[in-house]
Amino acid sequence: GAELWGLPQWIIDVFLVTGFAMILFTCMIGQLATQVNASHCMLDYINTYFAVFTFYTAMAIEFSGLMHVSYFIQKCVGWAADRKS
Repeated sequence: GAELWGLPQWIIDVFLVTGFAMILFTCMIGQLATQVNASHCMLDYINTYFAVFTFYTAMAIEFSGLMHVSYFIQKCVGWAADRKS
């Protein structure tokens, strides 16, 4: 394998090969927006009807299982990618 910044191979395998570094990056960036919003809005956002609407909408989507359709789409794309034309 290639040498990257003189890092040991196990660090390269854990963080770069497995994608663990991108998981951490996504979590940190995703968390940043909510922390900035919370530091500026505090409880003002939570005490509005829009927040209640947002919460119930998210709960309805979660309850319906609609987000699990993404797995079906993933399988269809994988199946289509393997087709020989």
